[in-house]
Amino acid sequence: MKSLKIASILLFLAALGVIGLAGCATAPVTGRSQLILVGEQQEIALGLQAYQDVLSQEKISKDATINAMVKRVGTRISAVADKPGYNWEFTVIDNDKTANAFALPGGKVAVYTGILPYTKDEAGLAFVLAHEVGHALARHGAERMSEQLLIQLGQQGLNIAIADKSPEAIEAINLGYGAVSTVGIVLPFSRTQEYEADNIGIILMAKAGYDPRKAPEFFERMMQGSSHGSPPEFLSTHPADENRIRELKALIPEALQYYQKN
Repeated sequence: MKSLKIASILLFLAALGVIGLAGCATAPVTGRSQLILVGEQQEIALGLQAYQDVLSQEKISKDATINAMVKRVGTRISAVADKPGYNWEFTVIDNDKTANAFALPGGKVAVYTGILPYTKDEAGLAFVLAHEVGHALARHGAERMSEQLLIQLGQQGLNIAIADKSPEAIEAINLGYGAVSTVGIVLPFSRTQEYEADNIGIILMAKAGYDPRKAPEFFERMMQGSSHGSPPEFLSTHPADENRIRELKALIPEALQYYQKN
């Protein structure tokens, strides 16, 4: 029994090693090393399906002026994204109560009208769209799927290792593993992706000819207009706005070099 347990652990570790060797990637702009286990075509197909599902449940804006602005800004951002394999699409969702935007794999981007008072002008909108495009370029969706796969594999390995414990002990250990992986891996990793999308976004907006100094102003308006408190950064999937503003301001000198060229 003991030898079977050891063999199972070794097989599990070998599988992790193969995954690690097969899934190495590098994020654009930041150069951060990534572990991506999902094929890009599969990721794009999943993104398209999710995009269609969301749009089928939402009210699409008919406002010609807003649609023209979002398309105009989105076209400029996607042009400098240098990702010809993506079929870029920018849609406006008519929902003034939701101050949000999102991007899905393959270049599908949606903007809720509720965020437009905070973007204020085309430069503010350019940062929001460039941030979302940054998520798509860095394949953050595939990275998150890969992360979840590794967490599942980790829990399977843990269960192999504690198979000889009592049912009560196994349950307690698994509950503890779930809490640690959520707070210690999933949420900090999501914050890393948000900072990275900010970094990519401010460079893209500058390359597209939008003033990068407008990027932190967007978050300042969001903070001023917030009607409810945000959760502590430690337990949030997004970094605290104050920290994002500080990080964006630190990136402005680099981004200005691209802006001045355009």
